Amino acid sequence: MGGWVYTHLNGNITGADVGDSLGDNRPKAAVGGQNILVIGSDSRKGLGDAYGKNLTTMQSDTLMLLHTGGDGKWATVVSFPRDSWVQIPACDRGNGTQSTAHHFKINEAFAIGGSTGDTAKAAACAIKTVETNTHVRIDHFLIVDFRGFTGMVNALGGVQVCPKQAIHDKKAHLDLKAGCQIVKDEKALGYVRARYSIGDGSDIGRIGRQQEFMQSLATRAKSKLYNPTALYGFLNSATKSLTADPGLAGLKQLYSLATSVKGIATDRISFLTVPNYPRERDVPTDKANVAWQLPAAQDLFTALNHDREMTKADLKKATVHLPAPASTVHVTVLNGTGTKGEALKVADQLRALGFQITSTGNARATAGKTTLTYAQGQSEQAQALAARLPGLTPTLSRQAAAGAVTLTIGPDLPALSG
Repeated sequence: MGGWVYTHLNGNITGADVGDSLGDNRPKAAVGGQNILVIGSDSRKGLGDAYGKNLTTMQSDTLMLLHTGGDGKWATVVSFPRDSWVQIPACDRGNGTQSTAHHFKINEAFAIGGSTGDTAKAAACAIKTVETNTHVRIDHFLIVDFRGFTGMVNALGGVQVCPKQAIHDKKAHLDLKAGCQIVKDEKALGYVRARYSIGDGSDIGRIGRQQEFMQSLATRAKSKLYNPTALYGFLNSATKSLTADPGLAGLKQLYSLATSVKGIATDRISFLTVPNYPRERDVPTDKANVAWQLPAAQDLFTALNHDREMTKADLKKATVHLPAPASTVHVTVLNGTGTKGEALKVADQLRALGFQITSTGNARATAGKTTLTYAQGQSEQAQALAARLPGLTPTLSRQAAAGAVTLTIGPDLPALSG
């Protein structure tokens, strides 16, 4: 019986090899621990049109990065708002063609790669996008779809949620009274998907509810999975809903991961969200997306790369001061590379981020290094631009034009973030 169960559960898991789709230009591996990208897929297979009609591409509803500390004593789960305005790199669509690099919502990456129904290509584009914008190397990935979510919850007899106010969300097919209660079936699914009828209707609020649900799910699992029937039901539903890279696409590998996380004290598992703010601050016409708050977001990613634990309190300290809106920063871009057209190219990139370009031109003299100078009273504006250019420190200059910052680009120009 035990051998049959193992073989059955192991066979439920779908493997997807991203192979060469990620290319060679990838970040270095973290100094310790491992990074696992968890993708919540909007697959409607087996659900009819209950949660969306006429979907022609694969959809990514939730995107999280799990980092397990190298010492096995802590873990960090980072949620990426689906409305994050980021760089989407060129990706293989799975039909022999490549998409063009551009800026858009982060969840579009999964849809681009999966435009022909190829799960591996969908995962590869999502991974490339996360790596491009975080400079964190992804070691493994897991895709979890709708089909297994309710089964896992139901195997535990439901999960407790405690909404502070009643929820009536037609899009999520959800009606809940206020207060603590056990939810399962479509109510559980609706709770983690509800967005427009709760709080400010943003994806950020939904992320908070999803993180609370995950904590409640973990607590419930610890108290219920001693029962063989509950354990089998949970694992059967979980494995049926999983697609993973070859390094995780097996019961033994997943059990090892689950065991390592299970041994971590609850208060050492931090659920964080990439620091962000409404992109409307930078680009007044954009009322639909969020921009990552730099340098706080990059500090978070650097901590993961250095296998350093970061808590909610740590992140809160780093996000106290918002950068000056890009729309208030006037920039003069000077070309010190010796290559024609570089100033115009960089100016276009900055303009797309919301910065105001005062003028472009050639530098009279340069030491071959990129510099950022500013006039008296322009420190905050200079810092806002410097946050987009990792490693570049702005300096006060008496020669800088009043009311503007001057970016003199050299061959060492850092890649623009955002």
